[in-house]
Amino acid sequence: MASPDHLFALRTNFYLGAYQAAINNSDVQNLSEEDSIERDCLVYRSYIALGSYQLVINEIDSSQPTPLQAVKLLALYLSGPQNKETTISSLQEWLSDAAIGNNPVLRLVAGTIFMHEQDYNEALKHTNTGGTMELHALNVQIFLKMHRSDYAEKQLKIMQQIDEDHTLTQLANAWLNLAVGGSKIHEASLIFDDFSEKFPSTGLILNGKAVCSMHMGQFEDAENFLLDALNKDAKDAETLANLIVCSLHLGKPSSRYLSQLKLSHPEHMLVKRISTAEENFDRAVQNVV
Repeated sequence: MASPDHLFALRTNFYLGAYQAAINNSDVQNLSEEDSIERDCLVYRSYIALGSYQLVINEIDSSQPTPLQAVKLLALYLSGPQNKETTISSLQEWLSDAAIGNNPVLRLVAGTIFMHEQDYNEALKHTNTGGTMELHALNVQIFLKMHRSDYAEKQLKIMQQIDEDHTLTQLANAWLNLAVGGSKIHEASLIFDDFSEKFPSTGLILNGKAVCSMHMGQFEDAENFLLDALNKDAKDAETLANLIVCSLHLGKPSSRYLSQLKLSHPEHMLVKRISTAEENFDRAVQNVV
């Protein structure tokens, strides 16, 4: 008989973006040492997702095991551009250490950081062999960023063979369906609807429903989902970016959302694209004048 999975609820909260719920319900009893480390990693990653980088940096000291040290590296990397170079240098040093280089959490953090750097080939060097559902799910995300839905589908099939009902398998399926588009959008919509029926709505679920609605031309429904998500987290990058796109389609002003996105997430892809477009426009105007 399989032993009970004491961390199932904590993992599910984290995967679906219910980060505060994950933190609030993390006092799980009777954990093995390995499960305790996983619990602590999930809690600290939840703090990172909420932007509490300094708390994670302060609380994880050098005596902690490798998975927690890896999570601290992620917090350092995300805490500001001034830390990126030293963090990536430390990360590469650890990955080349035979004693710890194959640790799944360290590889997950490496994949996450190199994906942020848009160095997808380097990310895949550390994630492509899989080993955990999170690594497989990250592979799906990386392949979709590379516009290789064929490779993403292969990763999804591996996940489905391991556990078709796993939260990450369902999420990866929805991501792939959104990328493929067409009739697959409806399938993605059903997955996010199922999540919202089974679990309290989070920004991640509401953004998923909103993107599906936009793909189907239902921009008013999308706006309602996004405003609900904004009420949960007024600084969430994806919510603000999706609201900008949705507002433009509805013919509504989007400048406030863009200002918020620029202030909270100056490195966001949409901010960079708009800035480039504005610069190109200014140059064109100067040439005319």
